[in-house]
Amino acid sequence: MKMPTQYPVICPFTYRYGSDEMRKILERSNVLKKFVEVEAALMKALEAIGIAPKGCYEKVLDTMSKIKPEDVDKLEKIIGHDIASLAILIAKHCGECGKYVHLGATSYDIVDTAWALILRDALGIIKSRLREIIEKLIELTIKHQDTLTMGRTHGQHALPITFGFKLANYVYELSRSYERLCDLEKRLLRCKMSGAVGTKAAWGDKGLHVESIVSQLFQLEPHVITTQVAPRDGFAELVSALAILASQMDRLALEVRELSRPEIAELKVAYAKVGSSTMPHKKNPVVAERISGLAKVARALVTVALENIPLMHERDLTNSSSERFLIPHALLVIDQILIDTYRMLETLKINEEAMKKNLELSSGAIASECLMVKLVLKAGIPRHEAHMLLVDLTNKALNGKKSFKEVVVESNIAFLLAREDIEECFNLRNYLGSYKQLISRAIDYARNVMGRC
Repeated sequence: MKMPTQYPVICPFTYRYGSDEMRKILERSNVLKKFVEVEAALMKALEAIGIAPKGCYEKVLDTMSKIKPEDVDKLEKIIGHDIASLAILIAKHCGECGKYVHLGATSYDIVDTAWALILRDALGIIKSRLREIIEKLIELTIKHQDTLTMGRTHGQHALPITFGFKLANYVYELSRSYERLCDLEKRLLRCKMSGAVGTKAAWGDKGLHVESIVSQLFQLEPHVITTQVAPRDGFAELVSALAILASQMDRLALEVRELSRPEIAELKVAYAKVGSSTMPHKKNPVVAERISGLAKVARALVTVALENIPLMHERDLTNSSSERFLIPHALLVIDQILIDTYRMLETLKINEEAMKKNLELSSGAIASECLMVKLVLKAGIPRHEAHMLLVDLTNKALNGKKSFKEVVVESNIAFLLAREDIEECFNLRNYLGSYKQLISRAIDYARNVMGRC
């Protein structure tokens, strides 16, 4: 099949999603550069063990500016192998040193080690963006730690919380993802230099020395043992961790989308100038929606990563083609999600008046749990009896014209509890539990995690 010399722009990551910073790391010229760096590192090791003459390492490095992706593509069309094509091209530029290029190595010694270098750079960007988001959330958490709002479960009014407490939960969740990324680096970012089936046979008794030199040059720990390829669980762990992070951002974006609905109006986010092609009044939360949309892609990629773990014997080629899609797309998806999340938080407006108004929608029924606890602890009523009593009273209030407080005062609860106990329950700030300590604990956890990595 004749391949086109010019490729049309099809994938939206080339023009719409992801940052220039991340694209630069993943573009073909940089990937090729990393391949050459690894070939050069191998040559340095071959010099050290007395196989290649001194000076060959620099000659291989010099080819970095001479070999272009299109050169590799042209030769690959003839011989059918990308890394073999690269090795041939490097050799042609290295004169006498060319005979030692790629000696003893297999393609995935080059590919897997190069991707460890690329992923180290990419994870640096991801962790930096995530830190900014966590810090922004901490800032908003502290600012609104006492801002009273409605806690909701099943989409219904539950108990009062503070907006800072709500955000502190996201601080904790995202800190766990930050910690997860730091933890997986020690398994993912490793040097793989082990030859055709993993035994380093071509280097004789110098195989571990070769591995050590390459590993030290790149400041990577070597894999303990491999087949022809590094274990694919490393990529699966990365993609899974990124999907978890994307899903957490999706949850945050969904929170923002729900609370910015006109009938709730507790939050307001940045909108595009034109929200609809036909309805001039529409203001759509497009940034938050994009986060949720891309999170679906992140989750879908996990299946591909897991499918790449089972390879036949010491390796087959079923991982190769899919990983060309998998890794760059997983990184660009999370890159865009992180950019959008920070933008969403930076432009977020909190409507405290709407929060106060919404707290009153249940006519005070959200004080029912507080009253139930007091009936048990102060009046000695069994919990289940107190619970059923308050179910009846809340139903009466919600279905009638009186407030829940009026219904309570007119009920036999007025004879079971002191008036000050009843009043205390209807002051919602008295029923926030240990919210301040929990907020502090979440922030401390985040600071500790980010301080370690």
